[in-house]
Amino acid sequence: MPVFLYEARDADGQLKKDKIEAPNMRMATTRLQEQKMTVIKIAPQTGGTGGTDLMGWYNNIKRVNEQALTVFSRQFATMINAGLAMVRCLDILSEQTEDKKLQQVLVQVRRDVEGGSTLSAALQKHPQVFSTLYHSMVKAGEMGGVLDEVLDRLAGFMEKDFALKKKVKSALTYPLVILFMAMGIVFFLVTYILPTFVSMFESMNVQLPFATRILITLTKAMRDPLVLGGCFIVLVAGIFFLNRYIKTPMGRRQYDSFKLNIPVFGLLNKKVAISRFCRTLGTLLSSGVPIMQALEIVGKASGNEVIALTVSKIRESIREGESIASPLGASGMFPPMVTQMVAVGEETGNLDAMLSKIADFYDTEVEYMLASLTSMLEPIMIVGMGGIVGFIVISVFMPLYQLIGAMG
Repeated sequence: MPVFLYEARDADGQLKKDKIEAPNMRMATTRLQEQKMTVIKIAPQTGGTGGTDLMGWYNNIKRVNEQALTVFSRQFATMINAGLAMVRCLDILSEQTEDKKLQQVLVQVRRDVEGGSTLSAALQKHPQVFSTLYHSMVKAGEMGGVLDEVLDRLAGFMEKDFALKKKVKSALTYPLVILFMAMGIVFFLVTYILPTFVSMFESMNVQLPFATRILITLTKAMRDPLVLGGCFIVLVAGIFFLNRYIKTPMGRRQYDSFKLNIPVFGLLNKKVAISRFCRTLGTLLSSGVPIMQALEIVGKASGNEVIALTVSKIRESIREGESIASPLGASGMFPPMVTQMVAVGEETGNLDAMLSKIADFYDTEVEYMLASLTSMLEPIMIVGMGGIVGFIVISVFMPLYQLIGAMG
């Protein structure tokens, strides 16, 4: 059962600090009130020793489930629209969410709001859960008095963003599973089955075919601890230094540019990036966030240095009194259709709706492209697997035919 640390004053006004076990925070508070105590502060116990410390460390690095955060935003918007007090909404949502990390954060947010802080300021204290985009839109909703509408837009944005990520992951899952299974089968054959044939081939007094000699060399290498250890060390060192390089400004820019220009998958990454850019900017503008602040948030939330550089140029263009469409077209990343629709949106004063239409269009494009890639990858991987197995079979049987011929 969860343990809660509390500070409270008893009937005589004496301050008491202790802990109490209860199913949830509300029940813990109720039990203390039944003891004629006035609760000053109460929070879940996250410290301790041994397993508790390990659990606290795990909770700190654990990320909040995107779907849980989306459901929270939708329910929060509904409750605010129904007229419930904000503290009451946070209290209810913290109890019913199944995500433990989100539950702990909401308890702290509720405490800050109850202490007089604004909701956006309370959310800003938890950047690992609520992004810059999230608390900026909440702040705009608070200033405009349309918090329920903003939360509803946020939930819609997160639902579409989550659905897009899920489609990409699900489309790539099947080819990756097939690839790992193929690698496992080949490793099993080369490590456990082929050594028997290798010893037999080496005892023959015949010239082995070139394919068989290659197979013998590979089999011996994969069974040699020095070779395997050396390959593992080189692989780990390569990943380590590549990761270090990617963290540098130049490395990050080159890596992001490579992701957008890699054959086949580069086009998919570019369409996903355009969709995310347009939907994020459109959502911010429709929520009342000023254009300069919205672009700054989009640049930070893009996760791609190429897009962030384009956004920076757009901000400079707007600061000098120019339009958004010009730097979009000059970047070379956005197709003419996007720049033209953005230009029309600027001229008609309906930029947010136009950006949402562009995002919907590219979501559909991504879905079609994922279906095409999946259907194309399946036969390629089957042919590749067949080629590997065929090479092994030919390498094994060719010396046997030579032996039979020599015996004849």
